[in-house]
Amino acid sequence: MSTENYDYDLNTRLSKIEAKLEQISQILGLSERVSQLEENLMLVTDVQRYSKLQELLAAAKWQEADAETFNVLLDVAQRQDLESFTPEDVSKYPCHSLKVIDKLWIKYSKGRFGFTVQKRIYESVGGGGAYDRKVMDKYGDIVGWRVNNKWQEYDHLNFTLEAPVGCHPSGWWYSPFGGIIVNQFLSRLVSCNF
Repeated sequence: MSTENYDYDLNTRLSKIEAKLEQISQILGLSERVSQLEENLMLVTDVQRYSKLQELLAAAKWQEADAETFNVLLDVAQRQDLESFTPEDVSKYPCHSLKVIDKLWIKYSKGRFGFTVQKRIYESVGGGGAYDRKVMDKYGDIVGWRVNNKWQEYDHLNFTLEAPVGCHPSGWWYSPFGGIIVNQFLSRLVSCNF
């Protein structure tokens, strides 16, 4: 085969590969759009349940949004109050609902708050298994739930964008079950593949 024919054959093959890569790129772009539509559908399917939370987050009313987040958590779990929301409820909590709530917090806080952020911090301090007081203390220190080795009262948390990254949503952790429910909740985020 002559050099000229070889170059032509090589260029033809390269052109075909480039065309295939362009097709793949278009398919990937479509895949990204489908993912975005699926995310939007998660909200649409239960818009009534999440609309108040979305409005509060959009208005940067962080403390009210936090309270509404807990209301949604209770509603989905079919529980009336904090005392009846048990670690067992958390272990079976629907991942779909957690993901919708998370996406709203992530979006409106510009990535500062949300379950995804909390899970990342939890894993960074060694969390992911059974309850470990030292892990939970480190976690609380980082997200601002503990200051000077003392767990903060809920009303003393910072409800602004200057709060520590991962501080909110936070109402779910202030439970009669203490650190056990926090650990269970964070473990649930891991099992939900956040």
